[in-house]
Amino acid sequence: MTTTRHAPAANRLASSARSRAPRATLATVLIAFLGLSALSLVAWPARAGIFESIAGGTAGSPLAGLAGLVAERGLLVLVAVVAALVLYTWFRDRPGFVLLTAAGAGTVAAYATSEVVKLAVTEERPCRAIDVATVLACPAPGDWSWPSNHSTIAGALAVACLLAVPRLWPVVVPLALAVAGARVAAGVHYVHDVASGLALGAAVTCLVALVVHAGAQRFTRRSTSRRSPAARRTTGR
Repeated sequence: MTTTRHAPAANRLASSARSRAPRATLATVLIAFLGLSALSLVAWPARAGIFESIAGGTAGSPLAGLAGLVAERGLLVLVAVVAALVLYTWFRDRPGFVLLTAAGAGTVAAYATSEVVKLAVTEERPCRAIDVATVLACPAPGDWSWPSNHSTIAGALAVACLLAVPRLWPVVVPLALAVAGARVAAGVHYVHDVASGLALGAAVTCLVALVVHAGAQRFTRRSTSRRSPAARRTTGR
């Protein structure tokens, strides 16, 4: 009697998950990180003038209301996209769900890193340092400017979506950029704040997600390699 062996479902899941996070997405994150870092460095010397032009021009324009809305609520749209993606991947794409969960850990790490950096650098908000009308009220003293937490989270959530479902880039990338740009237009951040935040969120989330995902794969392979006595008797091994 010949016994046919089938690969355990967990092995198939791990094998499928290993094909995720395509090189194109990783290359895109790296390019974005380098580009945003360069933008931050270039914008820093002229930060005051750039801020006055953008924030001051927006405050008295018909776009003021939209800029304030996106600056305050735009991040919720990205959160909603991620929430919908969690449900979709749970039911239709388990390897994608695994990657998305790993990226969630990366998002938390990115936010924590941003908070630590803000406390170490203590850069004053431009709305307090520069006398210019702004759309939003200036945050309380001690709520530092660099890097932008909103932009960090926006970059992190966008990368989380891209790692799980790369074809969502036309949705999540413009959303992340809109949130970051609105923080400048609304008068609560410099350009180098938001560029650095996007770069930080993207890089930390991608790195942590890949490390956590690789660790989960190793754990899955190790646990499934220990075949139960019943399985060994069934397969004759």
